[in-house]
Amino acid sequence: MQYHQIQNTGITISEIGLGTEYLSKEAKDTVISVVRTAIENGVNYIDLVFNVSGFLGYLGEALEGYREDVLLATHIGSSEKNGKYRKTRDVVECEKQFYETLSQLNTSYTDVANIHYVRNEKEYKEIARPDGILHLALRLKEEGKAKAICISTHEPSVGMRAVESGKFDLVMVQVNMSNNTMPGRDKLLATCSKENVGVIAMKPFAGGKLLQRNRTVRIAQYQRGGDALKKKIPPNITPVQCLSYVLSQIGVVSTVPGVKSVTELDETLHYLNATNEEKDYSSVIHEFGEYISGQCVYCNHCLPCPSDINIGRINRLIDTFQENNPKSMHEYQALSAHASDCIQCGKCVERCPFDVDVLSRMRKAIELFEK
Repeated sequence: MQYHQIQNTGITISEIGLGTEYLSKEAKDTVISVVRTAIENGVNYIDLVFNVSGFLGYLGEALEGYREDVLLATHIGSSEKNGKYRKTRDVVECEKQFYETLSQLNTSYTDVANIHYVRNEKEYKEIARPDGILHLALRLKEEGKAKAICISTHEPSVGMRAVESGKFDLVMVQVNMSNNTMPGRDKLLATCSKENVGVIAMKPFAGGKLLQRNRTVRIAQYQRGGDALKKKIPPNITPVQCLSYVLSQIGVVSTVPGVKSVTELDETLHYLNATNEEKDYSSVIHEFGEYISGQCVYCNHCLPCPSDINIGRINRLIDTFQENNPKSMHEYQALSAHASDCIQCGKCVERCPFDVDVLSRMRKAIELFEK
């Protein structure tokens, strides 16, 4: 498991987290088994999208003896009425729900205060008012009840507003193969990386739709962001490929797949031990939008490299550096192999299914990072 530090928060997030949307409907024994199996395998980020009493009680039991090992992301604006989820922007209700959630989880704080599902820019203005729930979250952070502030949204424009405000440490948006050409998505991810705002990628499997192999499905707006998409799913797509795609995207620090059983969790955790061949998503990404010839998609289909160069990673650092991201130089220098180690064998160029001139890109990396 790889972990990423979130600047100015003191927290370090596992690249694979745990989404609880589907788990929240399961029995106590299942909740406890899934949560503890996740923790024992290095998962430390748990996203609590629904503050529903029964589930919170089960989760509280699951976390007994493990609280200091995990980061809890509590959604501000996700509430409960008569045992059912409801969205609210009422500050008094949100604060009451926040403390009720902590009580049921048997904890005195949350790690991430996540402003729940900001649908559009009109809603963003509402939550950002001086008397809105963003200021509640900021106050909770000042009082030591939260360590970081996040916003969850399905709209890149809302994410941009949040990043530009300077008040958020994390942004939670859909990132999956079905939205790889969605307007505004990559700009948001690059801006987050540049401004040291971590991206929590939700819906890595598009609500399970990407795993309905060889079927024509409708992927809804809430599962992919942007407009709904009708798509025939490739017959050979795998959970590991989906996760590899998501975690290869600029700015992504963690993804929170939703699972409802230990079996589904195990399929997700297989990513941690998967081979480069299993992680290679170049055979399926063609099905999800058009690419300009020569554009690297960071899939690493070009590997193995005889000099052990992580070609996809270096190409991603070139792109972020050209977006004026100051972290790119440090990340490049920390790599175990650099572009100058390239022996110009050309094997990577032969393997690349996207016609990337890898040798030229390595020369570009030397120019940017080594001179």
